[in-house]
Formats: sequence, C-alpha cells, structure tokens
Amino acid sequence: MDAREMKIKAAEAALQHVENGMRLGIGTGSTAEEFVRLLAEKVAGGLKVEGVPTSERTARLCVELGVPLKSLDELPELDLTIDGADEVDAALRLIKGGGGALLREKIVACASQRMIVIADETKVVDTLGAFPLPIEINAFGQIATRIAVEKVASRLGMSGDLKLRSSGDGLFMTDGGHLILDASFGRIPDAEALSSQLNSIPGVVEHGLFINIASLAVIAGPSGARTLEAKQ
Repeated sequence: MDAREMKIKAAEAALQHVENGMRLGIGTGSTAEEFVRLLAEKVAGGLKVEGVPTSERTARLCVELGVPLKSLDELPELDLTIDGADEVDAALRLIKGGGGALLREKIVACASQRMIVIADETKVVDTLGAFPLPIEINAFGQIATRIAVEKVASRLGMSGDLKLRSSGDGLFMTDGGHLILDASFGRIPDAEALSSQLNSIPGVVEHGLFINIASLAVIAGPSGARTLEAKQ
C-alpha cells in the first residue's frame, strides 16, 4: 500500500463518522483532500452536509466537486472537523501547518464539538518536533518576533533553525496575509509549555501545536486503519 492509498484508507474510516445533516469543518492538505473527494461522492449520492473549509485551497476543491459550503460566520458552531496532521503523539497532541493553513484550521477545529485527525502511520511519533513547527507571525516586527521565539525555545531547552517559509521567488503568505516561521527544534519535550509561551509573544498570530483539540485519530497503515484515542 503506497502513501496515497493509506491516506484514502484513513479518509474512508473517518467518513463513517459523518452523519446526515452535519455541520462539518473540512481540513487542508493531501490527506484532507482525499476525504473531500470521498465526501463529494457521498454528497452526490444524497448525503446532506454543510462544510466550512479551512483554506481557500480546500474551498476551491469543494466547489469543484460539489460539496456545499458556508462560512464560519454563517455556521459558527460545528458538529465535527476532519483534518490531517503533520505529527500526532499518543495524547493526540498534533503539529499542523505544513500546508500553511494552521490559523484557520485551529479556529475551525475549536468551533467544533469534535475533531477527528486522519493520517498515515508515518505521522505517529513518541515526541513531537521532528517535523518543523509552523509559527504564523505578523509581517510587522518579524525580526523581533523571531528573536522572542528563540528566547522562548532557549528557556525550554530547545534550539534549532528558524526559517521564514518561502514560495517561488518570495515569502509564503497565508490566507490571512501572514508569514510562517518554521522552527526545526527536533524534539519538543514540553508541548504545553511551548504553546503557552508562544501565545504570549505579541507578534505570534498562532502556532501549529494543537493540544487538547483532537478527540480521535484515524491512522492508516499497510494492514488498514486503526483508531487512537487520547492517552492522558
């Protein structure tokens, strides 16, 4: 089973949690896109849902495939969000933002009663941090913000390269018009402490640590899909 087949297996398993009439948060990224394709088939067959996309990219795919969409202002309270992750640990702490949509993904997930993560088994880790942590920052004062992030990391015993994400010939811009600082810490020993201290930096708009947000993870491997519930 190749990587795409595993993503499809995870998406298929997550789709079983979608019920008729749901208000659904729809994630961003390659695994989430497989979910959108499967969801569109169900919608074509009569399933009634209203989706809130977490990015312009996801919105375009949903429109193309016929998945009904509303804005989060129109549907501010959602039943379920289904989204991918770049890393997930045993407590269902996540690193997200590899696709650059972490702010909207977190807003939508937190507006939902439940969040289900879909991923292949390569995303499961013992300790978060091998995947560079995306930190969405304001363009104004970006150097001061970077220095503040470095100081926070140092206080928590972490170090590593912090690089502004690029796209083409320039800097990557999120849908909200912000920059992304990718922090290659290698290992994050205390995700809760890092989350709290990053939130205290004025120039940090949001970060890719999703803690106490996901309620279930569907993990696909060569032998099929399995579910993970948070271990406290």
